[in-house]
Amino acid sequence: MDSSKRVTLDGVTGTRPGKRARQLAYAGLLPFVVGAALIWIVRADAQRHAEAVLSAYAAVILSFLGGIHWGFGIRSGRDEVAHFAWAIVPSLVAWVAVLMPSNAALVIHGVMIVVCYLVDRKVYPMHDAAGWLTLRFRLTAVASLSCFLAAAGA
Repeated sequence: MDSSKRVTLDGVTGTRPGKRARQLAYAGLLPFVVGAALIWIVRADAQRHAEAVLSAYAAVILSFLGGIHWGFGIRSGRDEVAHFAWAIVPSLVAWVAVLMPSNAALVIHGVMIVVCYLVDRKVYPMHDAAGWLTLRFRLTAVASLSCFLAAAGA
């Protein structure tokens, strides 16, 4: 299977994403890019809706990024508080952010997406997932930049 190919990153070997996983991951960027663009081009009366939609999507993605760590914790078979505690942080931060004005929420989402990547840089290699970090970096760059550009237009 394509997704079980092994790759070495910084001396750590792990699996890497297959073609379908990459395609779906990149497709998941569309709401970020389109949402950020809409904030800059829609009429003023529709802008608040576009901001809320993008903020909600970013919150969902942050919950997903935290959930990956829940999965790592389950897969490890050890009751490590670090995995489970971190797993809920992105969704809690995102939940608070969606209650804030859009310009602040989108900045918080963008920062949190970057923070999740920085945590993943340390955690993924411990779980045979270092090969996913190149994809994670690309997704992080586009998603966080979209949030920051949207916040600037909000």
